[in-house]
Amino acid sequence: MSKTLCLFALVAGLMGFAGVANAQHPVMDQIANKVVQKYRHSSCEQLWQQRGQQHSPREQEAIQLLHGDPQMRAAFIDRVAAPIANKMFECGMIP
Repeated sequence: MSKTLCLFALVAGLMGFAGVANAQHPVMDQIANKVVQKYRHSSCEQLWQQRGQQHSPREQEAIQLLHGDPQMRAAFIDRVAAPIANKMFECGMIP
């Protein structure tokens, strides 16, 4: 009984600390962090060069995962939209 209670308390604490979205979609969280970091650390020239390039098999797998789960996709877009849009604006990729 106490093992179950401790496990429940640990999980509840982790969910509170990491946020519910992260606890529900840890893979999405990793993908979103990687995408945001790519846009933050890439120069405009690098982003222009990468535009239209083929995705790696791992990236294609992540895209398929997001296509298959509307809730995960919404959480992903909520995480990456602002940083990507800001960088694209700075680089003249969007008006």
